[in-house]
Order: sequence, then structure tokens, then C-alpha cells
Amino acid sequence: MSINEELDLNVIREHISKLDQELLTLFAKRRSLTLNVAKSKAHQVRPVRDQQREQELLVRLIKQGKELGLDAHYVTSVFQTIIEDSVLNQQAYLQTLANPNIEMPTVSVAFLGAKGSYSYLASHRYFSRRAEHIIEYGCQSFADILQQVESGHVDYGMLPIENTSSGSINEVYDLLQHTNLSIVGEITQPIEHCLLTAVNTNLSQIKTIYAHGQPFTQCSNFLDKQGDMRIEYCESTAEAMAKVYELQDPTVAVIGSEEGGSLYQLHALEKSIANQTENHSRFILVARKPVDVAEQIPAKTTIILATGQKPGALVECLVVLKNKGINMCKLESRPIQGRPWEEMFYIDVEANLKQIVMQEAIRELNGITNFIKVLGCYPIEHINPTSVPSGALSS
Repeated sequence: MSINEELDLNVIREHISKLDQELLTLFAKRRSLTLNVAKSKAHQVRPVRDQQREQELLVRLIKQGKELGLDAHYVTSVFQTIIEDSVLNQQAYLQTLANPNIEMPTVSVAFLGAKGSYSYLASHRYFSRRAEHIIEYGCQSFADILQQVESGHVDYGMLPIENTSSGSINEVYDLLQHTNLSIVGEITQPIEHCLLTAVNTNLSQIKTIYAHGQPFTQCSNFLDKQGDMRIEYCESTAEAMAKVYELQDPTVAVIGSEEGGSLYQLHALEKSIANQTENHSRFILVARKPVDVAEQIPAKTTIILATGQKPGALVECLVVLKNKGINMCKLESRPIQGRPWEEMFYIDVEANLKQIVMQEAIRELNGITNFIKVLGCYPIEHINPTSVPSGALSS
């Protein structure tokens, strides 16, 4: 490359950096305007999302983008992310209004593992919209997390509850039977497993892999192809990453996220090694007191119930929900300790506990079950991307 070409490249990069700064300023200005929208909706009790308007907005932006030479899928991807950010920030604002007593600039949260674990990443992602500072409490087990919250040592606990690849995390469901804590939030965290190493090496040199049990299960297809490798189980992904960094050995690796690994100066030897390309974990947030969910926000309520050993007892409960028009989005069963062959059922429904129809359903369920308890009502955090008519993308 000649000196003139290098100078020209530096000038181009300076222009790009300037444009990036201008874009960030505009993004911040747009976000502040969406919060003004939330303030307006707070008084009018209007839903946060207007998906018809969102779709019309995307179609218009795609058309305008094409006139500027921009690809329709590129415009769609960018503005779906912007819309999701807008919705989540409006929800966070409205929740603050609905729960003024729990607004805190600093929160303390317990999670599994240490810095870099998926629970750590989920905690920071959840509170990035809700608190200025996070006091971190890494724990060695799910039971420790609950104990930290129950004792008042921390404000919140972050618990993984299910994964799209490996399914439900039964230990957490079992612990929820015996706690007085309430579920006050949820978040879905992308799980992007990589094979991480502390030093430059290649895959053929790896003899030992460290990881938490869940990542091993979720990456079983990749591991089955690697031949003779020793598996070392760790209490958390963070512990596994710290171990590999400490060893500085070209024959060892860890399964974890590239983002988390960077906190331990690890780099990705192999990326996207999970069995499923779309791999997500759902986390729940627990606290000592329940929260109120603003009427404008889509809500989810989690209940547990025991029906006893009666034919059709569970079906009878589900019919109550059906007749009330309440959508069930999760059903999980777990054995009741000390009562052989009896099950405790965990049910997630898309409804606000304050709604009359939900209160009526709880009363009816109370009359036909041996035990029922509301574990919590909380905002639905997962934002489905705004759909775009196929014609808008191809025309």
C-alpha cells in the first residue's frame, strides 16, 4: 500500500468514525423521545406495543431505504432492534411508575458462578435498563442464590429456568416449591457456545474440556465428533473459564460465551458449537416481595398446583384456563418429595394477576386443587420482532 493510499484510508476511517458518533447521538435522541411516548401512555393506559403501526413504520422505512440503495433485510434488522429497545425501555419506565417503592439506583443481585457466566451476563443485561450500578454476588449453587435473597443479603436472584436445547432445569423448579420468594421478572439470554482457550492452539491438541453440565449437554453433537477428550465438570461456566485461564495450557479448553471469555482473556478457538443454532436460556428474577405489573405491559403469571391422584384432575384445571380465555405458555411437572407418584404442576399463563378474569380463574382452581400458589406476576420480557409482509422485502 502506498503512502497516499494509506492517507486516503485514514481519511475515510475518520469520516466513518464521525458518522458513527452522529448515529449514536441520534439513537440517544430517539430513545429519549420514546420515553416521552411512555409517559403519554402512562396517563392514557394504552398498550406499549402497537404492532400495526410498527409494521407500517417498517414498510415505509424499507421503501425509503431502497431509494437510498439500502438492502431491505438490512433495514429490517436494524429497525427491529431499535423497536425492541424502545419497547423494553418503555416497559421499564412504566414498571418504575407502578412500583415506586423499589426504584433504586443501585441493586444487588445473586447469580450462579462469577464474572463471565451466562447468569452474570443475563443479570447485567436485565438491569442495564433499570439500575445505574450492580453489586454482584456470585454463588456456587441455585440453593445459595435463594438463600442470599431470602436472608436479605441481596435484593434479587437470577435463576435459569429452561433452555431451548436441553429443556427445563429441574433443580430450580424443585427449589421453587419451598421458597417464599416471588418471581418479579424474566429475561431470555442468547446462549452462544464457543470453545475457548487461553493460549494459541488448535483443535487437535485439545485433550481436556472444562464446562458446567448444561453446556456439555447443549454441545453434545460437537463433543461426540472430537474423539478422546477428557470432560471436567465445574460448578459454573465462570469457574471453568477461570480454571483454563489459570492453567495457560494449549491442551485444555472451556465451553462458554465469547463475551464472557473475553473477561478472562480467553479467545474463541471454535464458534457456534451448540447442537441448535438458535439456543436461548430463559432466566427468572426472584425477590422477597412481589411487584405490580402496569396494565399497559403484557404480563405473565406463574402458579404451582397439586391436584392429587384423581382421573382427569389436571385436565379439569386446564379447562378452567381455556374457558377464561387465558393462554397457557408453559406446563412442567415435578415429583412432590415424600409423596410417591404425586406431581406438582408449574404453569405459566399470559395474563396479569390484577385482571378480573385471572382472579376468577385462581378462585376456581383453588376449589378443585389440593394446593395452589402464585409464584409471581411479572412483565413479559421477550419481544417478538415486528413482522414485515414478504412483498415489502422482495419488491
